[in-house]
Amino acid sequence: MSLVRIALLALLGWLAVGMAQAQEAPPEQEIPTAPVIVDGEVLFRVRGVSAYPAERRAAEIARAIVEVAEDRTILPEAIRAEPMDVGIRIVAGKRTVARVVPADAALEQVHVDVLAEAEVARIREAVIAYRHDRSTTNLAGAGGIAAGATIAYAIAMFVVLRGGGRLIRRTKRRLEVRIRSMEAKSFRLLRATTISMIVDALLRLTRIAIAAILTYGYLALVLRQFPKTRPLADSALATVLGPVGDLGLAFVNQIPDLIALAVIILITRYALELMRLFFELIERREINLGTFEPEWAMPTYKVIRLLVVAFASVVAYPYIPGSHSAAFQGVSIFIGLILSLGSSSVIANIIAGYMMIYRRAFRVGDRIKVGNTIGDVVDIRLLVTHLRSLKNEAITIPNTVILNSEVLNYSALAKSDGLILHMSVGIGYEVPWRQVEAMLLMAAGRVAGLLHSPPPFVLQTSLGDFAVNYELNVYCDQPLAMLPLQAELQRHVLDVFNEYGVQIMTPHYQLDPAGLKIVAPDQWHAAPAPPVGAALTPSPVSRDA
Repeated sequence: MSLVRIALLALLGWLAVGMAQAQEAPPEQEIPTAPVIVDGEVLFRVRGVSAYPAERRAAEIARAIVEVAEDRTILPEAIRAEPMDVGIRIVAGKRTVARVVPADAALEQVHVDVLAEAEVARIREAVIAYRHDRSTTNLAGAGGIAAGATIAYAIAMFVVLRGGGRLIRRTKRRLEVRIRSMEAKSFRLLRATTISMIVDALLRLTRIAIAAILTYGYLALVLRQFPKTRPLADSALATVLGPVGDLGLAFVNQIPDLIALAVIILITRYALELMRLFFELIERREINLGTFEPEWAMPTYKVIRLLVVAFASVVAYPYIPGSHSAAFQGVSIFIGLILSLGSSSVIANIIAGYMMIYRRAFRVGDRIKVGNTIGDVVDIRLLVTHLRSLKNEAITIPNTVILNSEVLNYSALAKSDGLILHMSVGIGYEVPWRQVEAMLLMAAGRVAGLLHSPPPFVLQTSLGDFAVNYELNVYCDQPLAMLPLQAELQRHVLDVFNEYGVQIMTPHYQLDPAGLKIVAPDQWHAAPAPPVGAALTPSPVSRDA
């Protein structure tokens, strides 16, 4: 048999199965019925047809029963069943109340006579109850019950609202000692404030629940005392208890998943608490992990916390009520799309922040230079780094900018090897270089706050067109005082060169003047400089500055 024939036979078989399934009889539909209700009481149910719906038929029967009940000349015994050509008619005196047809009996699976007699009995009971409920004696009794219930409700609500607050405060005071002992026994895994908030919330919810139950019971009792408001009480009962019952049933069905969620949440919470305690001990240097820096402790904890929460969310997702619904999944996809589109720069800054922390480029308190910005590090966050400039200005720099820029740290090696401050001067070729270096070192020795070990040194950086360029290098361990120290160093360089009559050739010049370009000693303190012996303002910076 060829492959073409096999394919044709398979197609014919598939079409035959589909036609057979299509020709199957549809499932029998349930016949719609409607209840006949009088004063909130369901007497019986009736069916209808497309031209005469069940709801309309039930409403007309209920209206006829009410008219009979209001006509006290009609005795309940006058309500009877009379045969018709098709079915049975229920009458009260000369008024037709309802009709019972064979289709009604077939629906109830009884004989039409039996169904008619049952409906006659129910109508008689409804008429008697209708007249009894509206009698003067019964209405007076109902009013008394309603008044007593109102007084009792007011007293109960006063006790719940006023006494409940006092009871909550007294209970919290009694539990406070036990809560603190629980916190100590759990090694602070259970926070006293958290336990206190939970207890307070439970007590307040209990008070609200008691007040709601009392209110609902009072309204249901009072409304059911009067025939006019009884349907309202029944509808309110169905309106309130219906959703509550549905919620309760849904809650019962979700109990296994909720238990699994609670277990996952508890395990995750206490695992995070233990990790936080562990990294806090590392941060306080009570636990040493070798090359693991204490400054890395809390950033590492935050990264691990994010991973643990993400893993717990993935594990807990199938147990979330409604997680398998299309609406829930659609909202999840929408939120994920929004986050992916709008958080690219945020995530980039966060990653840059962690890279800077682990790279140890700088720490809080260091003086750094990023691009053309110099400042002291005030705070390092996941998104931005805060600096305080040398002019006491607050500067905020995104971490991605810092990561992509050259960072100059003045404080990293200042305490161990010392920070080198330097300045350059140009001196003419006619001045011996040994004299120049000696004068520069002498100026460095006059500055308080500089380190004497390692000693300062001088470099000849270039032989220029008009002068020899010298660079004086000095060590200090105070990076935050680098600018005052450098200013003081330059003052003393000027003084020493003036003392020995050596002129500084920078900036460049084009022609030698007739006289030396130096400051005579008698002009060193010309106005507005202070007189001889007076201190300069500001005073020289000490090492403790």
